[in-house]
Amino acid sequence: MTCSTKYGELVAHYESCLRAHGDNHRGVDWPNAADARTRYGIMLDVIRQTDLPVVRLLDLGCGASHLYQYLRDVKRDDVEYAGLDLSPEFVQLCQTKYPDRTFYCLDILDPAADVPTFDYAVMNGLFTEKRSLSFDEMWNYVQAMLARAFEIASVGIAFNVMSKHVDWERGDLFHVPLDLLAEHLTRQLSRHFVIRNDYGLYEYTVYVYHDRC
Repeated sequence: MTCSTKYGELVAHYESCLRAHGDNHRGVDWPNAADARTRYGIMLDVIRQTDLPVVRLLDLGCGASHLYQYLRDVKRDDVEYAGLDLSPEFVQLCQTKYPDRTFYCLDILDPAADVPTFDYAVMNGLFTEKRSLSFDEMWNYVQAMLARAFEIASVGIAFNVMSKHVDWERGDLFHVPLDLLAEHLTRQLSRHFVIRNDYGLYEYTVYVYHDRC
């Protein structure tokens, strides 16, 4: 893997959560199980109606693959799921839980990384925490990840970040101004995007689609 020391801090943090709390919402640093399930549903809403019987979805930063468990719980057999994570600990856990699914342990920012294309890529919680990184360091990382994810996904991507419209901001979380993100998406990815701020959490989710879709 080519994850730099700076961004490796994020991986180390989530691995410490897994060791401390186990395979549950706290093990991927979500404080509330009900809110975590809400996020899974919001992520899947990126999928548009299609004539394809099955859509291929990549869960980038899949953690313990709770999104796949949610898919099973709600009986979404129209989604062919695969997961990817930088952490060998999480990928090993996922492979043990779901041996019939494909999981990748690699850095998509590595030019040598061989990642197949999917219809959709989702990044749930990948950009909500920055830990000790500066805003600019995290913003640079997000821009690079969005560009690569958009190459991997032929239809569209979904991701969430913390909102600036809150009573107070935590220094270890990544609060992103709407205007900054909208300008970046318009200039670098696509004008075809949707911002979801309607599900009651102190964050927002963005769907970005290729112009042809």
